Amino acid sequence: MGGLGISALLQSCGPNKLMAGKISGDDLVIPVSNFQTENGRQKGYKKYLVFEHEMLLYPICVYRFSETEYSALWMRCTHQGTELQVFGDTLQCPAHGSEFTNKGNVHNGPAENPLRSFPVRIENNQLKISLKAPR
Repeated sequence: MGGLGISALLQSCGPNKLMAGKISGDDLVIPVSNFQTENGRQKGYKKYLVFEHEMLLYPICVYRFSETEYSALWMRCTHQGTELQVFGDTLQCPAHGSEFTNKGNVHNGPAENPLRSFPVRIENNQLKISLKAPR
């Protein structure tokens, strides 16, 4: 696994109020049911969830667009590496104000490069987010 690879993604991080994910092999594994909400008889879905794991350097924000379409973004600003904050469909850098869309594209600088995104597949009602480095 060259490039950024899982080894560069992995590092101990402090506790915060994010959802815990499970790492299995090269994947962060998340139950699809984590996105479901219920209000009485009405079922709905959360737009996004933020996941962490003790071995990840930065959290991963997962956006749900439909039953089969998700976007997984590394919450590391491409400008100077600050951890991003999520505000609905926008990820924002608290250091210099860069903003990114829910697909990881730069919406507002000073960042010039999109966020690192991870391939997402669905197997047995589980989201499997590949942490392998892109080739």
